[in-house]
Amino acid sequence: MVSQSDSFKMRVESIVSQIPRGRVMTYGQIAAMCGNARSSRIVGGIAHFGDPKLPWQRVVNREGRLASGYPGGRNGHKQVLETEGVKVDMNFKVNLKELLWIPPTANP
Repeated sequence: MVSQSDSFKMRVESIVSQIPRGRVMTYGQIAAMCGNARSSRIVGGIAHFGDPKLPWQRVVNREGRLASGYPGGRNGHKQVLETEGVKVDMNFKVNLKELLWIPPTANP
């Protein structure tokens, strides 16, 4: 039997696995899509300890800022995103209006 926390983790990982190169999602956006909009910190924990094969670099905070807890810190996060063609400003922030990805199943 799958617990609620395991089910939430599986949904988070499923969404993250679909984020295309050059696009980003926010922790809160993912949490909301998984049924608990107030669980953005839990999404961050899953990112920190979750499957390292997933594109966690494509997840940013609600302001588009990069994660200090990413391997190599914000600089490491920036380098990986820039290899995917994502522009990161000198404040370690991406343009959410331009780069935010909304999965097709989430559209009204």
